[in-house]
Amino acid sequence: MSQSQTTAVKQTGIPWLIIIAGCLIALMTFGPRSAMGFFQLPLLAEKGWDRTTFGMAMALQNLCWGAGQPFFGAIADKFGTWRVLFISAILYCGGLLLMAWATSPGLLYLGGGVLVGLGVASGSFGIILSAFARNVSAANRTFVFGIGTAAGSAGMFVFAPISQGLIDRFGWSDGLVYLGIAMLIIPILAIPLRGNSSSGRVSETQYKQSIGEALREAFGHKSYLLLTTGFFVCGFQVAFITAHFPAYIGDIGIDATYAVLALALIGFFNIIGSLASGVISQRYSKPKFLAYLYLGRSVLVTAFLLLPQTGTSVIVFSILMGLMWLSTVPPTNSLVAIMFGTRHLGLLGGIVFFSHQIGSFLGVWLGGYLYDHFGSYNPVWWLGVVLGIFAAIVHWPIQETAAYRPALQPAE
Repeated sequence: MSQSQTTAVKQTGIPWLIIIAGCLIALMTFGPRSAMGFFQLPLLAEKGWDRTTFGMAMALQNLCWGAGQPFFGAIADKFGTWRVLFISAILYCGGLLLMAWATSPGLLYLGGGVLVGLGVASGSFGIILSAFARNVSAANRTFVFGIGTAAGSAGMFVFAPISQGLIDRFGWSDGLVYLGIAMLIIPILAIPLRGNSSSGRVSETQYKQSIGEALREAFGHKSYLLLTTGFFVCGFQVAFITAHFPAYIGDIGIDATYAVLALALIGFFNIIGSLASGVISQRYSKPKFLAYLYLGRSVLVTAFLLLPQTGTSVIVFSILMGLMWLSTVPPTNSLVAIMFGTRHLGLLGGIVFFSHQIGSFLGVWLGGYLYDHFGSYNPVWWLGVVLGIFAAIVHWPIQETAAYRPALQPAE
């Protein structure tokens, strides 16, 4: 291990107040955006827009989520996590309200796309896990990342029935309004997360390294580039399913109640998968584990498409996909921390996640675009299978070691 990764622990143990607060915020920020698929059909039916329009809004949401995360991560590294989470609450709330009251596709793109995307960027995994990393020793880091990821997964499980219930009782527009108002609790939950990269409970040997130097080091690091490339595939796969799976279930003639059950099951078993991922990747090779996850997704989708599609097959698919859903997040973020430490983790982890969101943009947009042109989601399903195999190949040679920094001087 290099000197840059030598860790001096200020305080032992896991800071559970910080972990619980971060988990609640991850649940809140991941929940509504994971339930957007439930709003698609009633919104489009009322407005008379096509699925390409909704797909573009969700694609912009994912792209803005990814593009904003490196910047918000850098701000959190320097000025503190609480400030960024306060911004998240305002952006998220405003975006959901504008989406609810949109009278044109442009306003839908601005609200549900840009503002919600930036709200998620400033309040989701990248921000929360970076705060965890600054307060938890390397020995517990991947495990805690698994807990944080599982909390985000719980948001999907919790908000799937809540969102459908709001739509059934109040209509899709008022349902979005209520979700927007709920986001304003985030700054209160974020109080224990005050602090920046210099004020964590766990200190690593710090170096005089500017943002520009950190970026040059990262983009010259082969394993970092492979990790960034492979995470693109994760975004493509999960965003397509999140946005289009409820509509796909209806298209193949299965009762709409299975759509709610499917996303709830994905969210619930995602909790189990994320926790298991944190434990497994803390003990075994993270790159190899990631390769197996991506290959497993491809095998699962292939089986789902080729075997008879029934309510039972939807349930089985949802359970197994849930186990692999965000299991990629703990080992991916841990690899970035291993390679470069926590000083610029918000920024460098955000760049990896930007790749994820470029994939999300394409997965969501292509889902709507190709459906409107071919009347089927199958081309995007099969593209996801091919990309999963590609991701497995890309992750295999990644080295789980710290970057070598002979020329850098310790910060005073």
